[in-house]
Amino acid sequence: MSAAKSIAGQSWRGGVQDMHRALPEEVPVAIVFNGTTQAVMMATPDALDAFGIGFALTEGTVTTADEIESLEVIEHDQGFEVRMWIADAAAKRMEDRRRSMIGPVGCGLCGIDSLEQAMRKLTTVNINKTLTYSEVNTATEALRQHQPLHDQTRAVHAAGFWCNGIVAVTEDVGRHNALDKLIGTLVQRGIDPATGAIVLTSRVSVDMVQKTVIAGAPILIAVSAPTVQAVEIADAANLTIAALARGDGFDVFTHPERIIPDEV
Repeated sequence: MSAAKSIAGQSWRGGVQDMHRALPEEVPVAIVFNGTTQAVMMATPDALDAFGIGFALTEGTVTTADEIESLEVIEHDQGFEVRMWIADAAAKRMEDRRRSMIGPVGCGLCGIDSLEQAMRKLTTVNINKTLTYSEVNTATEALRQHQPLHDQTRAVHAAGFWCNGIVAVTEDVGRHNALDKLIGTLVQRGIDPATGAIVLTSRVSVDMVQKTVIAGAPILIAVSAPTVQAVEIADAANLTIAALARGDGFDVFTHPERIIPDEV
């Protein structure tokens, strides 16, 4: 299935005229482990294998991609199924962290059974990676140059990975879906998240911080602001947040030691 579709309508700009505009597809995607559906998300139907890997890692169902013994994406009339078979130890963890939800586009924590699980404790990011002012300042604009679905539709988020430039980008109608897809893509391509920074087109919420820390990236750069809770969690997890980064500077909310001045 294509990630976008041309839809007819009317344009009211300096008069009324017929137009066609590309809009992103949004379909149900069931995440299935060992024959049991863990979640059904509304997502853009591309990079679904990477989405499955990233979701499994950031939800804590698996601790490494090696625990995913097989993965297949199956298309149904009503949507898609990402079917994974995982190791016994991972299956036990899944039972301990049960989710039963249909994930709306804007929320990555909806339907969770336990408030404690929603605010789960994270390991500390013990990585001394640094970026220069210019790298952080140009990261979101660099990401903007790699968003073909956004260029078509103006209706999707992107997540990118910066390592001496943008080296991977994924897009989705859901910001947390885009990040899961990115993390899965990094696993597939053998790119260590510890070597760079995750760059987002969205605000920085609790779930985006959690996913970044679980992935092992030390720096999170975003065009919009973080929430108070996201800052608190990032600070405790030793994650650097550089937000409101739009090419004219940025604000660093946690662990500024990873951002250094440009060399003279």
